[in-house]
Amino acid sequence: MAQGEDERVTLRDSNLQKLAGQPFDVLVIGGGINGAVSAASLAARGVRVALIDRGDFAGGVSSSSSNLAWGGIKYLESGEFLLVDKLCRSRNRLMRAYPSTVKEIRFLTTIARGFRVWPFVVYLGSLLYWVMGRFVTRAPRFHTARSIERAEPIIDTANAAGGLEYSDCYLYDNDARFVFNFVRRSLNYGCIAANYVEALESRFEGDAWIIPARDVISGNSFDIRARAVINACGPYVDAQNRAAGATTEHHHVFSKGIHLIVDRVTENKRVLAFFASDGRLFFLIPMGPKTCIGTTDTQVQSPEVQVTDADRDFVLDNVNALLNLNPPLTRSDIIAERVGVRPLAISGEGGEADWVQLSRKHVIEVDSARRHLSIFGGKLTDCLNVGEEVAEHLEAMGFTLSTVRNQWYGEPEADLRAEFMLQAKCMELDRLTAASSSEPLSERFWRRYGESAFGLLERIREDPSGAELLIANAEYTRCEIELAARREMIVKLEDFMRRRSKIDQVVRAEDIARSPGLREACNILFGAQAEAQLQEYLDGLARRQPPVPGTQRGAAA
Repeated sequence: MAQGEDERVTLRDSNLQKLAGQPFDVLVIGGGINGAVSAASLAARGVRVALIDRGDFAGGVSSSSSNLAWGGIKYLESGEFLLVDKLCRSRNRLMRAYPSTVKEIRFLTTIARGFRVWPFVVYLGSLLYWVMGRFVTRAPRFHTARSIERAEPIIDTANAAGGLEYSDCYLYDNDARFVFNFVRRSLNYGCIAANYVEALESRFEGDAWIIPARDVISGNSFDIRARAVINACGPYVDAQNRAAGATTEHHHVFSKGIHLIVDRVTENKRVLAFFASDGRLFFLIPMGPKTCIGTTDTQVQSPEVQVTDADRDFVLDNVNALLNLNPPLTRSDIIAERVGVRPLAISGEGGEADWVQLSRKHVIEVDSARRHLSIFGGKLTDCLNVGEEVAEHLEAMGFTLSTVRNQWYGEPEADLRAEFMLQAKCMELDRLTAASSSEPLSERFWRRYGESAFGLLERIREDPSGAELLIANAEYTRCEIELAARREMIVKLEDFMRRRSKIDQVVRAEDIARSPGLREACNILFGAQAEAQLQEYLDGLARRQPPVPGTQRGAAA
């Protein structure tokens, strides 16, 4: 067995044994953003927590977002000022807690002639947004069509009436990585977590929940016992509630959104914002060395969705109409696709409503008698509030929460960061940064791993080859993959390539497949199972590629 395999298997297997062998205060079902923050918040307060997901952590909606942590400026148009105020405060809180991850970025918005609102009115709205954001970002700026063209020549301003530039935030890494770090934080505080564990029909007996569960990988079944259950299954909350016999006032309706990832269309690191042909906001967002374009907003009946040719054509038609691209983007330029549903909370019967009014507010419904919580809707921006509210509900139900206020979120203290950077400087770590990397190793290590990054320094001191990239143009080193094998519950290669990292979203499939380092990465992660895991991943990667003819636009950046 390769080094790291024993530890990887031991971590998940030991957690599976603990899930079946001990009672818990709380079982959290669902390892997306709502479940991850719930587990981290409760575990840090001394609650005995278990966390399971039938797939990988952040395997659904939480890995298909726009990677934005923003205050919801669009909700000003519908008069949802309280929501915007709350989201702005949440965004600011994330900025303070995660300065290396949640970063300010400028949005350059172009308003076309004939738009429902005059550009200067939109600019006045951005000033109000800035005020509601407590002035923590740079001030907005009004743009004429000519100044837009000077700032970003790639924008087609022939039909532009003007525009504006304002600030919001985005995730420097990917959303799934952000979510997993909450899972990892919960593990540090004693949470017993396992991915690929499915909760079946559950029952409340006596004074506790009995939840039959199945290990999706082995097929083994066992029972989990807990005093309380938190249903954080995202778009599958309703289905999980039916399995538990839980009745709620709210339910979900679904909006499908897709993004296409292409080679970088501009060197300027800003978000380009427009109003698409359907009238909703349309973004071009920096994503490492690439550009992420979207999104769509289509009401669907099921959370099981995929990207269609109509979706692709909508995004490509809009971006080609809005930018001066020569040649225009075609399907052959698509490197990767992101697709998911927004689970939107609605009360009562039915599901048809004003789509604007169905905002991304979260709702937590509580059945105190049976100690059952259901989390509906929500936004990544608002995740810390979800964690705090869940803890308040549990305390109201009679659970004893520790009075020791452990910090369940955020980066380590500034002194620890300074010490890490000093050690990195003394060993000249950044000299080992690959030429294709977008940032120095020291910055990347700290952002992704916090205090665990000290172990990476030690590994590279012992052997500088630990700083080498195994896959060209992917910003993941050998020692990071070794760390993932030990600490990140990588069950399938896709878990690492698409969620712990974003490699297969920024590197072309054919470049991944022929990378000589991919097999070594597999050996580190899976040992004797490496070949089978590699083939399963490559087969899945091929299926996920859009069926497009013709030649490719260019090489991977």
